[in-house]
Amino acid sequence: MVAGELVQEHLRADTGAPEDITVVRKSPQPESARRPADTDSCSDPACGGPDRHRDPEELEVPPDERAAMLPVAGGGEAEEAGGRAPETRLYWRRFAVLAVFSLYSLVNAFQWIHYSIITNVFAKYYGVTNDKVDWLSMVYMVAYIPLIFPATWLLDRRGLRLTALLGAGLNCAGAWLKCASVSPDRFGVTVTAQVICSVAQVFILGLPSRIASVWFGPREVSTACATAVLGNQLGTAIGFLLPPVLVPNTPEDLERTGRNISKMFYGTAAVSTGLFVLTVIVIKDKPPLPPSQAQAVLPGVSLDNYSYKQSIINLIKNKAFVLLLISYGILTGSFYSVSTLLNQIILHYFQGQELNTGRIGLTLVLAGMVGSILCGLWLDHTKTYKVTTLVVYLLSFVGMLVFTFTLDLNNIYLVFFTAGVLGFFMTGYLPLGFEFGVEITYPESEGTSSGLLNAFAQFFGIIFTLIQGWLTTAFDPLAGNVFLSAWILLGVILTALIKSELKRHNVNMATESKALQARPTDHHGDRLAGHQANGVQLEPSLSVSRETSL
Repeated sequence: MVAGELVQEHLRADTGAPEDITVVRKSPQPESARRPADTDSCSDPACGGPDRHRDPEELEVPPDERAAMLPVAGGGEAEEAGGRAPETRLYWRRFAVLAVFSLYSLVNAFQWIHYSIITNVFAKYYGVTNDKVDWLSMVYMVAYIPLIFPATWLLDRRGLRLTALLGAGLNCAGAWLKCASVSPDRFGVTVTAQVICSVAQVFILGLPSRIASVWFGPREVSTACATAVLGNQLGTAIGFLLPPVLVPNTPEDLERTGRNISKMFYGTAAVSTGLFVLTVIVIKDKPPLPPSQAQAVLPGVSLDNYSYKQSIINLIKNKAFVLLLISYGILTGSFYSVSTLLNQIILHYFQGQELNTGRIGLTLVLAGMVGSILCGLWLDHTKTYKVTTLVVYLLSFVGMLVFTFTLDLNNIYLVFFTAGVLGFFMTGYLPLGFEFGVEITYPESEGTSSGLLNAFAQFFGIIFTLIQGWLTTAFDPLAGNVFLSAWILLGVILTALIKSELKRHNVNMATESKALQARPTDHHGDRLAGHQANGVQLEPSLSVSRETSL
């Protein structure tokens, strides 16, 4: 069941690999000091017997989850001294891959929000209603849901590089088409361009956890995922800040408005082109050697045995992941809804404050970026995935309430503060969901689990934006915000029900402390023997450890 280009390319390169793969920590004793392999009684620790070369006290001490990571991460110089296997290494190229991805993800997020934050300006320029401009944002969500399945299939079958090229290339194409849409009678052209950008997003949003897992070591994987998500958040922040500055509201002079829009579009297209070139040069499917033991033990299934359909089925059967799907969709969908409607929410209470509306959005996202990095560092240090996710979710609910009930106090500086609090937790939650999902679904493909999380986020985003937009128009923003708050409270309850089993973390721990076996299995065999997935069963000799508690 293990998907991903890491599995596929390894097996293409080594077609003569044996079907049964056993990964064990070898004893430093010479071969002559060991028991023969064909002895009648099994003494090897991989099959349950005692290890005669271990300290008896070591056998009795369970692995400490707080240690969390393999001690061998030093700059990619993992050694196989004493028979330690398999070899891992970290490459400097990983930082370039992360940087390029984050930057073109930034531009895609900028193109998502740069219409909505100045809805009134675009509505006047194209002569359309506000709800049609809102759809320029919602089309990102609509396109994602049906396209995520072919996109994640492509990521698993063809790898990271091709997926990244499609994301950066389509993003660039959509940006240039927008340059041709600058005319009051070309609203259809700008819609088409935004649809292309929304398709590009499908090949972008699911990559952070894949890049982190395939390129980064166990001590930095959560921070790397948070940094990859950070690029998208920064793009949203810039999308809140720059459009009101570049395209001020000049309803009496549409020609001037058109010139300002053209400058913004051409600048975006130029940056997108440069980033596409960098994507071609920098991004590769995977490094020559895996960065962690969890990645190193994955190549144990042939491409012919991999079933994308079976992978989806196994994820849906994972009750913990289903709860995470719904709770992640609720909170992230709420963030999408608030971001899309922020212009209408703020201008309802503060007339003529388009510039401050963009600054409030910037504050919301920048605070979330800080929250993302802090949460990533915290997870790498403690591995408290469920506790951290639940606390951040609960504080997002509190932040939403505070933001909602302080809007009508006629104090815009207070709104800046409450938006920052809301953004710190709500936006900071995004990488938590990705990494939590990878942990509880390992060894499934990171792209598939992240793609499903994003699909649910887009689904809830569409529903919430439509309902909150209607409530804001028919009544006032208070009604729409209370609606979102009720759903976020439901998400808190669902998060509390998630059963946390840190499968990827357990593999990293087991490979270092005990014997670990990875062998092909029959789907109709005994499913209770270990963690099995799509043709590969990971069977650690230590009992499965639960999440570290605070």
